[in-house]
Amino acid sequence: MSRTFVLSVAMLVLSASAFAQQVTGTPPPLEPGASQADVDKALLAAPANLRTQATVVKWKPDFTYDTLRKGTNRLVCYDRSGQPAQPAYSIECTSLGNLERVAQNMRFEVETDRTKRQAALDAAEKDGSRVKPEFGSVFYNLSGPDQAAARTHTTVAVPGATAQSLGLPDTAKMGGAWIMNAGTTTAHIMIPGH
Repeated sequence: MSRTFVLSVAMLVLSASAFAQQVTGTPPPLEPGASQADVDKALLAAPANLRTQATVVKWKPDFTYDTLRKGTNRLVCYDRSGQPAQPAYSIECTSLGNLERVAQNMRFEVETDRTKRQAALDAAEKDGSRVKPEFGSVFYNLSGPDQAAARTHTTVAVPGATAQSLGLPDTAKMGGAWIMNAGTTTAHIMIPGH
């Protein structure tokens, strides 16, 4: 029993040490021409333990991006403030593997008519051209009319999942986590209070 206890404590210490290094490590350098202010703003939506080593990109009007800072973890952050279908202040972070999905979302969001935009999304879902996000990846959002009034919103992507496959309700009525848009590439777990 004491050996198990010692091993458990050792694992906790190692985990805490790795966590502390990730939080306090030296950030990667900026790419040539990148602005520290742009990087700092994009990182506001990132969890503290991932922020220091996150990649930061800046989207261009053609739905491609420039890398402002190449990180060492899988998190990527970017500013979407003022883009179509976005609030005036909108910062987002997610997995690097979701950048193609984000670019596709931006292409759809150019359509300002909500009904037409939803019809295009539904058609892409039906014909299989909708890019899937990484299953289990997290989207961290910080958005609002301005930075002072911005609120956080966190979701977990579970493309194709249903209430039955995950064992989660498909409405917020229970007060806990729930699945939204079940059975589609947009299926995600809503986390209350975030």
